This record gives sequence, C-alpha cells and structure tokens, in this order.
Amino acid sequence: MQKVDHIGIAVKSMDHSIDYYIHTLGFKLLAIEAVVSQNVRVAFIDAGNIKLELLEPLGETGAIAKFLEKRGEGVHHIAFGVTDIRTRMAELRAKGVQLVQEEPKPGAGGAEVAFLHPKSSFGVLYELCDKSGKGD
Repeated sequence: MQKVDHIGIAVKSMDHSIDYYIHTLGFKLLAIEAVVSQNVRVAFIDAGNIKLELLEPLGETGAIAKFLEKRGEGVHHIAFGVTDIRTRMAELRAKGVQLVQEEPKPGAGGAEVAFLHPKSSFGVLYELCDKSGKGD
C-alpha cells in the first residue's frame, strides 16, 4: 500500500452534497464522472491533504444504492493507492484476505480498482486503487 488515495462517501444527491463541500466547507471540486462499471456518478473533492470521492448511485441497483438503502449517507470506503493491482490482490489472497471480486474493475479517472471484503478488514471496506500509468 502506498498511501490513502481517497475516502469514498455515499450520497443521495450529488448536487446537494457538492454544494456543502464546496460552498460550506470551502473545498475544491476536481472532477465529476460516471463510472458505469460501478453504476455510480462520482465527484472528486480536494480536501487539502486528501481527496474525497462522493458516490451517487446511477439507479436503484448497485453497491452504492444498496449501501444507501441499508445504512444511509456516510463513509463508504477508504482507498489505498497501489501499483500492479493484480499482484497485490494475489498477495492479499495468499494472506487469507477475502476480496469482493476476482479481477480488478474500471474505476474513476481510468484507475483499476478492487475491494477487500469488510469481513477480512475488521468491518471496513477498503479499495485498492491502481492509477499507475494513468497520470494522477
């Protein structure tokens, strides 16, 4: 693991949430994009020493929609920057860590992502985020 890349926050309304982070807290909006593979729209917020990733479901299905239905808005995951995500996933599996998926998926900003199951991480959903060669 290289560093904390971002903290993912599930939100019901991207527009309402962005207003809070930008106008109330004074942070800077970096980008907004749809990540179809995850069925979400994301906004990256520059919070100074870390990025926040706001996650709004694109529909009524998908992990973020289920999260919001079950838990409401709030912290969804913590993402760690990695390189060579497939090797890192294999190393974690060899150490007994359960992953949510077998292969990395496309994430925001051209990254490849994979999630560690919260059952293997003391109840916390961690994301591996590989931006190598993507130009962060």
